Amino acid sequence: MAKVIKQDFTDNWTMYNGDCIEVTKGIPDESIGYTIFSPPFASLYTYSNSERDMGNCVTDDEFYTHFKFLIADMFRITKPGRCLSFHCMNLPTSLQHSGYIGIKDFRGELIRLFIAAGWIHHSEVCIWKNPVTAMQRTKSLGLLHKQLVKDSCKSRQGIPDYLVTMRKPGENPDPVQGELDHFCGDKSTFKNHGRLSIDVWQLYASPVWMDINQSNTLQKASARENEDERHICPLQLDVIHRGLQLWSKENDIVFSPFAGIGSEGYESLLLHRKFIGIELKRSYYDQAVKNLAMAETKRDEGVLPGME
Repeated sequence: MAKVIKQDFTDNWTMYNGDCIEVTKGIPDESIGYTIFSPPFASLYTYSNSERDMGNCVTDDEFYTHFKFLIADMFRITKPGRCLSFHCMNLPTSLQHSGYIGIKDFRGELIRLFIAAGWIHHSEVCIWKNPVTAMQRTKSLGLLHKQLVKDSCKSRQGIPDYLVTMRKPGENPDPVQGELDHFCGDKSTFKNHGRLSIDVWQLYASPVWMDINQSNTLQKASARENEDERHICPLQLDVIHRGLQLWSKENDIVFSPFAGIGSEGYESLLLHRKFIGIELKRSYYDQAVKNLAMAETKRDEGVLPGME
């Protein structure tokens, strides 16, 4: 039986405070139009002290075994021909945990898990991140200029983000049709030549997105706790927005099994989608409920998509 600790909802969204694997089992077959989320990055960050938290897996294999159950259920609840996008990065290793300093192919491992569960590897985009910002935040040996001078064989590039999109096989019974009616991202990079949808698409179709505003995330300060929280990295709203524009339509039900503070739902509601989210950590859940309510208010006040 699914253990739902708390539930809040309106006509447009539902948030569950509970274990995503257990709660997802209660979602009807082929009811979800689009899924977008950022999974726990294996054991790189600790989000809570719960044994149900995938971020607390002791080994990578334990995480992948746990995650497989969710992948299978997300396949079941997705409409045929529809898409799922996950945000991830490859993971830096450490001498303490891996015995060497390098990079693990987390992105590739996730893709292989989805393919094994029946998904089609549909699309992916590399999202540029500023290596100077990463160096200042992480003090990573490979990004330091003094390491380049000392021995550049230990120097490396920054680690980008990825938005990887999988598609469920089958004919889409409800095609996502129509032109793109607005651009979301760094406005300085966009030029409208009088063919708006084509101009937007030419930027979105790029395999590398250089124009994502890394600081455009939901306010997260109120979701922090001191006891068990090491890191929180809400997905950039620009990335969510573009995924929704490309692979969903109005009134679709959008799903996020790791809803965090509600970023995916926030953008979904502004774009007139419906939303189902699951979050295990209570402080994040409480903040997500507030953020979803705020999104409904903004939408009702006529805030235009991408124009906040």
